[in-house]
Amino acid sequence: MAHIVFVAPFLLSTTLRFVKGAAEMPDAVVTLITQEPPEKVPRKIRKHLSAIQTIGRALQAEDLVEAIESLSEHFGPPHRIFGALEQLQVPIAEARQKMGIAGMDVVTAHNFRDKSRMKNLFREAGVPCARHSLIGSSEEAETFVRDVGFPVVVKPPAGAGGKNTFRIETVQQLGEYLQNYRPRPEAPTLFEEFLTGKEHSFDSVWVNGKPTWFSISRYYPTPLEVMENPWIQWCVVLPREVETSEFDDIRDAAVTAVRALGLGTGMTHLEWFRRPSGGLAISEVAARPPGAQFTTLISYAHDLDFYRAWPRLMAFDQFQPPPRKYACGAAFLRGQGEGRVVAIHGLDEVRAKVGSLVVEANIPQVGQPQASGYEGEGYVIVRHPETAVVENALAEVNRNVRVELG
Repeated sequence: MAHIVFVAPFLLSTTLRFVKGAAEMPDAVVTLITQEPPEKVPRKIRKHLSAIQTIGRALQAEDLVEAIESLSEHFGPPHRIFGALEQLQVPIAEARQKMGIAGMDVVTAHNFRDKSRMKNLFREAGVPCARHSLIGSSEEAETFVRDVGFPVVVKPPAGAGGKNTFRIETVQQLGEYLQNYRPRPEAPTLFEEFLTGKEHSFDSVWVNGKPTWFSISRYYPTPLEVMENPWIQWCVVLPREVETSEFDDIRDAAVTAVRALGLGTGMTHLEWFRRPSGGLAISEVAARPPGAQFTTLISYAHDLDFYRAWPRLMAFDQFQPPPRKYACGAAFLRGQGEGRVVAIHGLDEVRAKVGSLVVEANIPQVGQPQASGYEGEGYVIVRHPETAVVENALAEVNRNVRVELG
């Protein structure tokens, strides 16, 4: 059987779902490399793993190679090595290259990871995207803003999940940002034109350089607004209707974008805007499964467990495109105030109105600490064959449920 190496530096709950999907593949010997102690892997997953190798730096290619060589002595050379974390994609690609393992190469990994490099490739391929520049000094920042105008978005070139991303709207804010986060040639910052419009995502599966499946999602409101306003409860909707003419242009642009970056086999998560003019602009794309419960939503929308499907895709280049059976969506419950959860209001009303549509819920518990991420303290997932029913149900959740912190 093929030896498959799964790399998971941090054993978060979502990551463990992918580990479980990989470990339970019947035609593979699956080993795990992590920075966490083996006891943190639940017993029901651990029993399916052939080995767990704990190392100190799972985000370093040289440490990965050393661990893989050790595992190879017992289980043979790996057929594939992969992991779901975005920050892993370059070091895993470097390890593949050093060991002659098939999969995404180093150049392609950098194309997806370096957002400035990515947008340059988009421009060359004719893909609409935000005007941008990699800024290495305050003078360069001021010149960019003078040419593009306010507002602008600033972010690290290899960021993930909206971390350290800011919107700058005035000269004063620009001055404060440059004083606190002064860009340097050796540590540049990506400055981008601020895109306006309705934000969406486009998730896709590719096998040997060919697109085989895609999904569309809508955000309410945009992720940047969510990051800037911790009190906002936000939603994501996966409409059932994705083959309509409304999405013809993004299907074409997304395929061109991913091809320009060089992906062979994998799953991508692409962020894009429908501009007020009706046109589109692609923000960025990652070569990994989506976070923020998107993989769960996609699974419910298609009646297919993508936590199992993605490891099989990465291990054996196999994927059977599923039909879109349902519309699906999530309301993310974010606490108002600061501190721990002291009360949850409105649950009874929501159960009475839309309880039959709820397929999964993570309800905040009194006493739990305030979440550090933009997903918030909990979520409610609903599903129905009609998109409008899902949208109305999510509106009911957001209208009624309030998580109080104190």
